[in-house]
Amino acid sequence: MKRIIVTAALFMAAFMAAAPGLVQAAEQTPPTPSTAAQTPASLPFIAADFAVPTSAEGPGFRLQPLGPDLVKIDFAAYMSSIEHLQQTFTRGTAWPHPGITDADALLDMQTEAVRFAARESFAYAVLTPDGQRERGSLYVSPSPVSGYDAQVRIWVTKAEYDAGFDQQLAAWAHTWIAARWPFAKVAWPGRDIAWAVWDAQLASVRSR
Repeated sequence: MKRIIVTAALFMAAFMAAAPGLVQAAEQTPPTPSTAAQTPASLPFIAADFAVPTSAEGPGFRLQPLGPDLVKIDFAAYMSSIEHLQQTFTRGTAWPHPGITDADALLDMQTEAVRFAARESFAYAVLTPDGQRERGSLYVSPSPVSGYDAQVRIWVTKAEYDAGFDQQLAAWAHTWIAARWPFAKVAWPGRDIAWAVWDAQLASVRSR
């Protein structure tokens, strides 16, 4: 018994000594589109036997899960549209921003791949059919607001937005989510739900 108590005490001392470094590392983790979603901690949000789509095709594009193999074209896509995405997607300057490094971008892709594999959230690149260019991204994740089975968020590059692809992708995504995913009620912030309404719902959640 004495040996157990001593061992536990040594473990706690080591943990407390390391804690400041762990906190500092967490604070330095760069914000990503997924962390900006502010999803709840209660997981999983889909049934364990549900076969999550790993690909899909639409008119002039295909979906592929985001991961390290797409880091370069994903980086090129969002860095080409920083101001546009700050205004239409994150509505803030945390992501994307000019200071994102190659290491930040790789960590983002690794994180998305881990979350996908763990069935915590599902991030897809929207690629040209040949896979050489990213037109945007689509995210399926738990809703931070109760009453919804999931939330879906979409962004496209400024060039694609100006060409009308945003509305085309959103229309296709509504059909795909309804047909392929097991959700009865989905939140589409900034689309089916006005930003002012969504912001008020989020504020209500945070105030509890």
